[in-house]
Amino acid sequence: MAAPAALQRSVVSPAGRHTASLIFLHGSGDTGQGARTWIKQILSQDMVFQHIKVIYPTAPASGFLILGGFSMGGGMAMHLAYRFHQDLAGVFALSSFLNKDSAVYQALKRNDSVLPELFQCHGTADELVLYSWGEETNKMLKSLGVSTSLHTFPNLNHELSRTEIEKLKAWIVKKLPAEAAKTSE
Repeated sequence: MAAPAALQRSVVSPAGRHTASLIFLHGSGDTGQGARTWIKQILSQDMVFQHIKVIYPTAPASGFLILGGFSMGGGMAMHLAYRFHQDLAGVFALSSFLNKDSAVYQALKRNDSVLPELFQCHGTADELVLYSWGEETNKMLKSLGVSTSLHTFPNLNHELSRTEIEKLKAWIVKKLPAEAAKTSE
């Protein structure tokens, strides 16, 4: 299998010590460099911060992105995907949940388009984000038309495990196969 092409990106380094990052996503048909140039034209300079690195990635034209994260990062990914970017290839949420009255649920009640698949993992021993919260999120999203999978990890607390990450990697490769694999099928 050929090595995947590196994601193209444009980066603005912080003026001082790097302690945070901002990922700025471009619009359909544009590039990361295009978004950076547009902002530079508006501001008459790059969007520069003292401590923040600004990253403008370019999504490949051949496929949509996957968005996901752990804990609050997974919650944010679900909000972005199901409220604003339903053209993603998929969403993953690890030890994450949505509140019972989440705006995501309201948005999906009005939705009639195809939704990105959700890959969800949660440990049964999680005392920070309870397993029942993740399970309820999964059930609600499924009832609103999202294709979901919930992978349960007995005795896993609010943390990641090797098995969990290996399952996630397999799902990502399935959702975003290498070009060589696509053409040989």
